[in-house]
Amino acid sequence: MSFDFAARVERVEPSATLAISNKASELEAEGVDVVDLSVGEPDFPTPENIVAAGQEAMDAGHTGYTSSNGIPELRESIAAKLRDDGLDATSEEVIVTPGGKQALFETFQTLIDGVDEQGSSARGTSSRAGDEVVLLDPAWVSYEAMAKLSGGSLNRVDLAPYDFQLEPALDDLAAAVSDDTKLLVVNSPSNPTGAVYSDAALEGVRDLAVEHDITVISDEIYQQITYGVEPTSLGSLEGMSDRTITINGFSKAYSMTGWRLGYLHAPESLISQAAKLHSHSVSCAVNFVQHAGLEALENTDEAVVEMRDAFRERRDMLAELFAEHGVDVPVGDGAFYMMLPVADDSEARSASESASGDEPRADDQEWCAGAIEDAHVATVPGSAFGSPGYARISYAASEERLREAVDRLAEHDYI
Repeated sequence: MSFDFAARVERVEPSATLAISNKASELEAEGVDVVDLSVGEPDFPTPENIVAAGQEAMDAGHTGYTSSNGIPELRESIAAKLRDDGLDATSEEVIVTPGGKQALFETFQTLIDGVDEQGSSARGTSSRAGDEVVLLDPAWVSYEAMAKLSGGSLNRVDLAPYDFQLEPALDDLAAAVSDDTKLLVVNSPSNPTGAVYSDAALEGVRDLAVEHDITVISDEIYQQITYGVEPTSLGSLEGMSDRTITINGFSKAYSMTGWRLGYLHAPESLISQAAKLHSHSVSCAVNFVQHAGLEALENTDEAVVEMRDAFRERRDMLAELFAEHGVDVPVGDGAFYMMLPVADDSEARSASESASGDEPRADDQEWCAGAIEDAHVATVPGSAFGSPGYARISYAASEERLREAVDRLAEHDYI
């Protein structure tokens, strides 16, 4: 049978991050020792108190459906956390989701409208493109896919020339947005750069959002993983409470990736619409996982600090190791990623030759493909995030494995 696939699905590619991780798994199944620095997954076990809370919730019979938007006590705890961040939040303005990615997906689907091949949209016949979504590059790979799946059109602002900082790029952002912009996505601390945007940068975003009546997603999934800086929650700025959707979750800070638990906070008018999509798709987040999330929010600060301190030590060590090989890597103040300069799109770096000594590696995709095949080190091409010429490295791995990765890359002339 030949399937006629939906155009919205054919518009997107599989996740580049997961594609690299799958390749690493294939090599490992063949007996190859791969240092996998491709996936943003903390290597720490979920803290014991969280695991115990999940087990106790199962034992207590919390294994059925919950109210679609989440159990009341978790939503109230999330709202209290958001109030601590300076947001005027109530539990009625929160939807608990199976992972932060689902919270983002529901937000895109709720806000962004598209047009089909005949130019007909939900708003009637039109020749216009789908609603405009503006991304700050490099941007997490799934933002683009979510925008395309919802039928939106993309406009992108390149932060690479500014060492991945937003503040010096505000003029570029001002030139990119307009009254036609429906949604702007801000991710601070950033995946894939680790950049934490300054208050001045966020105030610049606020001014543009108010001027052009733009809704802003503030993806704060790495909020608790910062080094020497205190991130500002965008929705706490004056003028942003009624136009900001704050996304967060439990995967990164609490090492709960497989538990799949996240949330979105927004004005009640948006929550009422997003809740329809939520109820007709995932129904609700897993019951006992929500109870574990409540424990995470209320009793796990010490473990979060221990993991954060370990990430900081790894970041500093990795930057020093690359510097020893003459590679200057921009170092962010948050998350657990760095963007390693590996290639130039216009001209291959003379030092970037393949292990065979034949053709130079002309771009980041070729560099990453070679690194996993030759050095058995898995990274993600910067072009997947909208910034060619880099490879994203996750330092959510032990110091021993990070040292091994640098040694292998150096041995095979990848740095």
